[in-house]
Amino acid sequence: MNGIKALTFDVFGTVVDWRSSIARELRTFFEPRSLSRDWFAFINDWRDLYQPAMEDVRSQRRPFVILDVLHRENLIKLLEKYDIQGLSEDDILELNTCWHHLKPWPDSVDGLLELRKSFTLATLSNGNIALMTNLARYSALPWDVILGAEFAQAYKPDARAYLRTASALGLEPCQCMMVAAHNVDLRAARKLGFRTAYVNRPTEYGPDQVTDLGPEENWDITCSSLIELAKLLR
Repeated sequence: MNGIKALTFDVFGTVVDWRSSIARELRTFFEPRSLSRDWFAFINDWRDLYQPAMEDVRSQRRPFVILDVLHRENLIKLLEKYDIQGLSEDDILELNTCWHHLKPWPDSVDGLLELRKSFTLATLSNGNIALMTNLARYSALPWDVILGAEFAQAYKPDARAYLRTASALGLEPCQCMMVAAHNVDLRAARKLGFRTAYVNRPTEYGPDQVTDLGPEENWDITCSSLIELAKLLR
């Protein structure tokens, strides 16, 4: 892998376990209020609204807004769907910032620390800068720089998200390796000249996951953890 200077990372699902983390946060918030729902169904529904909300931005049906705004709008829809009433604005803000408190996969921090010895590590996530910063502090994720959607003013897989991230690092796309657990993310990056590393996370969506159960193309690297990725790159 000669010539690679930086690794750019998808974060949700690749580095952190959003599903279990959000379900835990929802239980912690609602159980003292004696409110019970299927929180895994709730978080799956929240995530299902993610791509359609970003597509409104990609298609220019609305101006760029950060992911925190889209998450909040989708949360309001879900509170109505699940018949959850009487929350204050502060309550809604607290729930929305669940996305700032996601636990890393067991291999993530050690793998990133090892990778950082040889490469610049940058986020290339659809998460906004404040979200990524708070998440890094919460889970001790050792990024060198936070880039991606808000910096580029474009959501993946829009080419601008990848190209503006590489440019900000002072690098050509071929000097960057996109690291992701999602084939569509890697496919978009490869078309632009990025090298690619697929990290298999077959339980990201829980036991009934039906997508991204394995590599769909011959990516430059396929691995099952960031620790393995560090070994392969070394």
